[in-house]
Amino acid sequence: MSAVFDPTQYDAQLAAKVARLRELLAPFGAPEPAVFDSPRAHYRLRAEFRLWREDGQRHYAMFAPGEKHKAILIDDFPIASERINELMPRLKAAWQGNEDLSNRLFQVEFLTTLAGDAMITLCYHRPLDDAWEAAARQLAADLSVSVIGRSKGKRVVIGRDYAVEKLTIAGRTFSYRQPEGAFTQPNGAVNQKMLGWAVEAMGERADDLLELYCGNGNFTLPLATRARQVLATEISKTSVNAALHNLDENAIDNVRLVRLSAEELTQALNEVRPFRRLEGIDLKAYDFGTVFVDPPRAGMDPDTCELTRRFERILYISCNPETLAQNIAQLQDSHRVERCALFDQFPYTHHMESGVLLVRR
Repeated sequence: MSAVFDPTQYDAQLAAKVARLRELLAPFGAPEPAVFDSPRAHYRLRAEFRLWREDGQRHYAMFAPGEKHKAILIDDFPIASERINELMPRLKAAWQGNEDLSNRLFQVEFLTTLAGDAMITLCYHRPLDDAWEAAARQLAADLSVSVIGRSKGKRVVIGRDYAVEKLTIAGRTFSYRQPEGAFTQPNGAVNQKMLGWAVEAMGERADDLLELYCGNGNFTLPLATRARQVLATEISKTSVNAALHNLDENAIDNVRLVRLSAEELTQALNEVRPFRRLEGIDLKAYDFGTVFVDPPRAGMDPDTCELTRRFERILYISCNPETLAQNIAQLQDSHRVERCALFDQFPYTHHMESGVLLVRR
């Protein structure tokens, strides 16, 4: 499937993805997938560019796979948000006009949100001094953004080291802190649709929810409104801190968050050994009816897959339909696919995000 930006090909490419997901889930008797499309342009909320010197100036550049010495110079980036496209020429003019900003600058990262917030990270092959900081403060004020400067072993924050997102799901608006350098869903419009689908698939539950790989709480916040209590796990300290802030900011008080891997949680539930990080949490007090998983591209490892089998309902968001199908194959003797969906997070690429609700037979 072509990775070239061509909105005239969008519908055909989406249809091919739907056919692929249908084919992968057919062995499990899955129903027809719900399909959630993407904006055709300006859908990507973050972008990263290397800088390339040509004719004495630095330019935004990208590289084809395996072609690190052959730069494709870029002036605009139509898949990126309108805010990124508005900021790109203004930032370029700023570094072209200021040696303190341009000196040994080699990479630029943008993070924007549907709520209109923006953060720019500037990466350097040199120490950052007072002159750089003064220039960066002026830049942040001129562009109305936060600016992060990075050099070896040092990070300088002008403004905030996170962007603020606001997403409306099932009639309620949630506020999210998205830290610099941490994972966030790149396609905000499709993320909002994905959260809406997950909340609807979850339904109103009188029992409890276990969430693995919770990140900054992207799914945790809206799903918590549909469960009695939630126990959420995440291994990244940055993501845990963001999730704790997001829970507090949104006045969600029925979630306990612990920094455990899926493997460690399995050991805790099986009473293999105690964990100090679970101090004060009585696992036996939970009545888990649903487990929610959003694993990395490799999918769930066999042990985590077996852990999910003990739950009545498995709500699974996947960024790799092949590993999703492998995990369903492991679970199909005990669970059936009740719902499935395709979320087109990555238009003009072969990548797709999908979701399934598995219910015990």
